Amino acid sequence: MKSIYFATVVTFCSLYAAQPIQPLFQEQFQLSSLQALLFTTLMMAPLSVAPLLYGFILEAASARAMVRWALGLLGVLELIFSLVNNYLALLTIRGAQGLIIPAILTSIVSYISYTSEKEQVQQNVAYYIGATILGGFLGRFLSGIFTDLFGWRFFFFVLGLLLLCNSYLLKSMVHDAKMNYARPKLREIALILRKRSFFFLYGCIFCLFFVFAAMMNFLPFELKKLVPGAGQSGVGFLYIGYSMGLLVSINAKRIVSRLGNVVNAVTTGIVIFGTGCLFFLVENYLVMFGSMFVFCVGLFIAHSLLSGLLNRMATENKAIANGLYISFYYTGGTLGSILPGLLFAEYGWRGFVMFLFCMIAVAMLLLRLMAGEAVKSGSRLF
Repeated sequence: MKSIYFATVVTFCSLYAAQPIQPLFQEQFQLSSLQALLFTTLMMAPLSVAPLLYGFILEAASARAMVRWALGLLGVLELIFSLVNNYLALLTIRGAQGLIIPAILTSIVSYISYTSEKEQVQQNVAYYIGATILGGFLGRFLSGIFTDLFGWRFFFFVLGLLLLCNSYLLKSMVHDAKMNYARPKLREIALILRKRSFFFLYGCIFCLFFVFAAMMNFLPFELKKLVPGAGQSGVGFLYIGYSMGLLVSINAKRIVSRLGNVVNAVTTGIVIFGTGCLFFLVENYLVMFGSMFVFCVGLFIAHSLLSGLLNRMATENKAIANGLYISFYYTGGTLGSILPGLLFAEYGWRGFVMFLFCMIAVAMLLLRLMAGEAVKSGSRLF
């Protein structure tokens, strides 16, 4: 099982490794900031449609075979990426990698769900979530450091080798499982979205991850303007606050018990998230470094509790409900990673941050509307 968690970490490292060094790509290949942002956006976009479309492709696949072949192919593409010197070729490779990642993550979740003992499933899934957070942090953090030390190609080459090694090591997987993927029907999707409480919850997480992805993607560009000599390590260190996700996920139940109920806890998370966002208005490296901790704590409190709340609300069609949650989450991330660039270019950093704060306010409104719908229906979930 350790190899499975390691595969998760390396996969998420691959997903986010380009994010802190996008300004470097912009400079090296003479790109606009929006062109540079595509290195992350193209990797994330397939995750927004995977829960709705990938089931038709992966339904009959073996989880063991799928994860091994997908990891191997991702590793080969990572090695090629580290050697290519043409922008369009690099972008094509990133797009192909983005199509592979949902297959890897689906295989891993299916394998964990089907091969774990019943009493261990929840704990093992929690370990998987922790691995995704750790991978997201290490990918950003190490990419910045290794780029300063050895150039940007080195870290991607190392990731390619790690992915290939991981694919080889997983040949010892004893058990196997069919892919755990629901094939959603339009009627089932429509039935869920017609429920106002679900629609408001999905809208809330869309707004929150839109803001989060926007800040993660555009912050390196602002930092390079603010501190030109910071180097890629300076950008990488800024992402240390992302590691707070591990602490929050471990203490989610304690947070709820301290604040009385889930809605109060998510409300607190959104307030913290908004506060962290406003702190980024202070254009000082140390302040921004501290702001990242506040920002990430707020996001992970809201995200970890909203996903759990959804599963309590969904009395039927849980797989479809969860698939829609993931789709709204990553659609917000995909759009947030590129669209706010128009505001960033037109109104600068302050206009950009204030727009994101308004999106957080919309998320808060949607949360309160969701709670109101629950009260109307007599729900005692909260």
